[in-house]
Amino acid sequence: MSTLGSRVQTDTGGGSLTAAMEKIKLAVERARTAFNTGKTRPLEFRIQQLLALKKMIKEKEKEIAAALMADLHKNELNAFSYEIMGALGEIALMVDKLPEWAAPQYVEKSIMTMTDETYIHREPLGVVLVIGAWNYPFILIIQPLIGAIAAGNAVVLKPSEVSEHTAKLFEEILPQYLDKELFPVINGGIPETTELLKQRFDHILYTGNSTVGKIIMEAAAKNLTPVTLELGGKSPCYIDKNCDVDMACRRITWGKFMNCGQTCIAPDYILCDPSIQNQIVETVKKTLKEFYGEDMKKSPDYERIVNKRHFKRLMGLLEGQKIAYGGETDESTCFIAPTILTDVSRESKVMQEEIFGPILPIVTVKGLDDAIQFINQREKPLALYVFADNKKIIKRMIAETSSGGVTANDVLMHFTLPCFPFGGVGRVFLSPGFTDTIDGTSRVIQAVLTGLRGLVAKSHFCKEFCHFFLII
Repeated sequence: MSTLGSRVQTDTGGGSLTAAMEKIKLAVERARTAFNTGKTRPLEFRIQQLLALKKMIKEKEKEIAAALMADLHKNELNAFSYEIMGALGEIALMVDKLPEWAAPQYVEKSIMTMTDETYIHREPLGVVLVIGAWNYPFILIIQPLIGAIAAGNAVVLKPSEVSEHTAKLFEEILPQYLDKELFPVINGGIPETTELLKQRFDHILYTGNSTVGKIIMEAAAKNLTPVTLELGGKSPCYIDKNCDVDMACRRITWGKFMNCGQTCIAPDYILCDPSIQNQIVETVKKTLKEFYGEDMKKSPDYERIVNKRHFKRLMGLLEGQKIAYGGETDESTCFIAPTILTDVSRESKVMQEEIFGPILPIVTVKGLDDAIQFINQREKPLALYVFADNKKIIKRMIAETSSGGVTANDVLMHFTLPCFPFGGVGRVFLSPGFTDTIDGTSRVIQAVLTGLRGLVAKSHFCKEFCHFFLII
């Protein structure tokens, strides 16, 4: 289990480490004992806990923003826009829809049950383990917590130790608002997470990289525990040479460099015709200066790499590459300027792993056929982006590739629609995203937003954290 999590050193000795492991066991046992009392089953209790969580977020908004600034250099506006606002919206939706979603679902009768009452009853799974990620350390813990509470479960929370300030804040403030027995917070690194995975849970939800995802799946298999893994991957972005290149570059720049490139569905690389490569570089450069100013190191809107280990990993990806723009770094502050790479070899190191940072490689292709072949020769991406004025190109890209989600003529937009399932396909993503919907691929064509709400949250509530059984 040495590959689990980050390589953060723990300062506990043998005795204190043993005590910490025992504390974890007791926390899980207390959560199960509290769940077994049945106190989570009434909807009134669940709604009360959700409203308490809402109160926590509102009352501790400044502290949450400060923790995100300390961990990722995320300013107050970005903290609210990308993490806090979504949590409040999720709570509001759950409180509004919970009575409807928790109600019995009456089903069609058979000839043998014509005089009977037949319906599906939903009940909570039990004790859920949520292991969070460091790139959006608040929302990626809070969002599954909201769904699990709404479904009537106890939840053991394990924030990422990499985003240490946010993790410590969770441990401090959550017990002030939620039931202490039902919703414990466990902090720590590899030993603590390893010990947690030895315990029996009724569902495990993990957000992070595929290497750790495999470890969690293996550990869960020992107890036949169902698992939801929201993992990453390389999300390609194809730009047709006849499209509005300036518009494409502006939208790609926003999606790529927000959160310093540390977003699971950020455009990972660009595929384009050689004839527009220079235009793309110049337009992205211009847009970056508009977004972050001439000196991006001084920009209040530009985040930082989360720690020096990830900083050094990204520096390794730049070795031997042709830097068309950017490349400035400062290890002491984990600063890497937005960087554009041109004429990138398809076999280079930067094209073999998810970048998860502010590095944008441009790979030239001969056209749509070459781009489709390039994408299909690699692992199925979590997201795919295509910019084209010709709808036939968009339809071909969708029809002839496979990915977790597609947005045409924009980026990230499919994630903003709660009506869409979110997740990946294939072996890299296993159980895809938070919706556990294997056969659902989200697509937004030309960024047309529908305004529909509910299905993702409902799936979050119904599919992952509830047990279904038929009653006749």
